[in-house]
Amino acid sequence: MATEAHGEAGAAVGMPQLDFSTWPNQIFWLLVTLVVIYLVLSKIALPRIGAVLADRKSTITNDLAAAEELKQKAVEAEKAYNDALANARTEAAKIIAAAKAEIQKDLDAATAKADAEIAAKTAESEKSIAAIRDGAAAAVAEVARDTAAELVTALGGAADAKSVSAAVTARLKG
Repeated sequence: MATEAHGEAGAAVGMPQLDFSTWPNQIFWLLVTLVVIYLVLSKIALPRIGAVLADRKSTITNDLAAAEELKQKAVEAEKAYNDALANARTEAAKIIAAAKAEIQKDLDAATAKADAEIAAKTAESEKSIAAIRDGAAAAVAEVARDTAAELVTALGGAADAKSVSAAVTARLKG
C-alpha cells in the first residue's frame, strides 16, 4: 500500500516542470543555457555571419565598380569605333570623288578623240559625196547631151554638139 500511496502521490504531482519545488533549479539552468547560447552566438556565430555579409558587400561593391569601369571602357570603345567609321567613310568619299574625276577626265579625252575622228570622217565623207555628186552631175550632163543629140537626130534634125551642150547646160541649171 505504501507503494500505492507513493504511486498516487507521484501521479498527483503531474508534470515535473510544473513542480514548484524544482523551479529554482530549472531557472538556474535556463539562465546558464541562455548565457551559453548568448556567448556562442555573440563570440562565434555572429562574427562569422558578419564577416560573410561584409565579404559579400565588398564583393558586390567591387563588382559594381568593375562593371562601371567596363561600361566606361565600352562607351569609349564605341566612340572610337564611331570616329574610325566616320573617318573611313570620309576617306572612301574622297577616294570615290577622285576616281570619278579621273574617270570623267578619261571620258572627256575619249569623247574629244572620238569627236575629232568623227569630224575627220565626216569631212572625208562629204568630200567623197561631193566628188560623187560632181561625177554624177557630169555623167547626167553627158547622158543628157547624148540623149538630146540622138533625139534631135531621130526627129530629123541636125544638131551640132555645141548647141546641144549649151541647151543641156541651160536646162540643168534650171
